Amino acid sequence: MTRVVSSSVDIDASADVVFAILADPRQHARIDGSGSVREAVSGPARLSRGATFGIDMKMAGLPYRISNRVVEFEEGRLIAWRHFGGHRWRYLLEPVGEGTRVTESFDYSMYAAPQRLLIEALGFPARNRQGIAATLHKLKSVAEADAATTDEGARR
Repeated sequence: MTRVVSSSVDIDASADVVFAILADPRQHARIDGSGSVREAVSGPARLSRGATFGIDMKMAGLPYRISNRVVEFEEGRLIAWRHFGGHRWRYLLEPVGEGTRVTESFDYSMYAAPQRLLIEALGFPARNRQGIAATLHKLKSVAEADAATTDEGARR
């Protein structure tokens, strides 16, 4: 059984536009489809490999703060982070036509059986699948709007 939940979307925007959103933790609430990411963020304005950032979250009505570390980073192509739990949130960007295909994944394969079973019993894979789909939908809207604004400004 795979321990990676992922989905993809094609976005009518360049990888630079999309990556700028993903690499700026202050924009994560803007694209979050899970309803758990809040506005308050600490850390750098632009992520890079090894960077840490904190973000306020909310799950089942309970607020909490999580600290993340960027564990994969290729400018314009790949960004992933982990927090203390060890699972990875990853975004892979690939050119498609004149736009970008973005694949978001939640990878919990590194856990031993007891932790994997707990994650599955608590319904995280199904919940994260829904959150990923909603996040990718929001990312598409936001990135295409940002691209239109950038293109409009470039034409002036």
